[in-house]
Amino acid sequence: MGCDGGTIPRRDELVTVKKKPEKKDKDAEMEAKWKNCQLTQEKLRAPIVACELGRLYNKESVLELLLDRSKFECTPSFLHIKALKDIKVLNLTENKDYSRDKNGEIVGSYLDHAGAQYMCPVVGLEMSGRYKFCFLWGCCGCVVSQRAMKEVKSEVCHKCGKSYTKEDIVILNGDEDDNKVMEENMEARRARAKLEKKAKKAQKHKATIESKDGTTVTNSDIQLINGKTASADRGNGKQTNGIPTKKSRLVISDKPEQNPTVKIQDDPSRSKVYKSLFTTSKEAKNQTKGHWVTFNPQYFH
Repeated sequence: MGCDGGTIPRRDELVTVKKKPEKKDKDAEMEAKWKNCQLTQEKLRAPIVACELGRLYNKESVLELLLDRSKFECTPSFLHIKALKDIKVLNLTENKDYSRDKNGEIVGSYLDHAGAQYMCPVVGLEMSGRYKFCFLWGCCGCVVSQRAMKEVKSEVCHKCGKSYTKEDIVILNGDEDDNKVMEENMEARRARAKLEKKAKKAQKHKATIESKDGTTVTNSDIQLINGKTASADRGNGKQTNGIPTKKSRLVISDKPEQNPTVKIQDDPSRSKVYKSLFTTSKEAKNQTKGHWVTFNPQYFH
C-alpha cells in the first residue's frame, strides 16, 4: 500500500476532513474596538470622540477624514460623518488603577489586556468591552455603563446632572440589534434637526406686524419705504394660492419729514438757512466761485 518501512498512517492523513472556520479572537476584537481608533487603528488618545452609531475615534483622525477622504481606505463605512456636528467629544472618567507611561507600556505590573484606561463613574466597571457602555448625545457626552443606567434610573446625567431623554442615549460598540436602533435614532434626530432649522428660517422671513384694523400681515404682503414698513389694510386677510384676495393699501404720512418724495427746497417747514446749505439752493447755483468741496460747473462768470 506504499507504507514501506513499517510506517503507520493516521486517519487524518488518509481522509480529507472539512476544515472548521477560523474563530475570531474575542480579546483581540474587543481591544481593537475599545482601545483603538476605528479610522486609523491607532491607540485612542484624548480628545476621544464618538459618532451617533457608537464608534470610537481620535478627534485628530476625524478632522483628517473631513479634510481629505482619499487618505482612508474604509471611507464608505463612515459616510454618516459629514461635519464636526456628527461627532461628540466624550467626557470619560480615568481609571486610577490603570497606569501606563508615555510609550503606552504598563508600569509596575504584568500585561493585562482586560484592564482599561477608563471606567464607569457610578459602579466602577472598566470600559474594556466586557460590559456595555453608553454616552449621552444631546447634552454632555458623559460615558457611563449600561448597568448604572438600569440600576440608578434617573432623568438627569449621573455624572454632571444635566437632563436628557431616552433618544439621547447612544450605546458604544453595540451588537447588530443595537446598531439598528442607533441608526434609526440617528435618522430621526437628523430629520428633527432639519425641521427645526426650517422652522427658524420661516420665523425670520415671516415677521408679522399689525395693521390698523387689527389683522396681521407678513413682510411679503407689504412694501417697504426707505427701510420703514408702511401699514397695510388687507380686509379679511384671506389668501388664494398664497396671493392675498385684496391688495394691501399703503398709508403714507402727510408730514414732509416722513414722506421721502418731498424735496428739501420745496419743504415749507425748513428754514432758508438750512436750505442754503445744499447745492440745490438758489444761492449755490448763482455763486460766482467754485464750490468749496467739489468743483461746481454751475457758477456764472
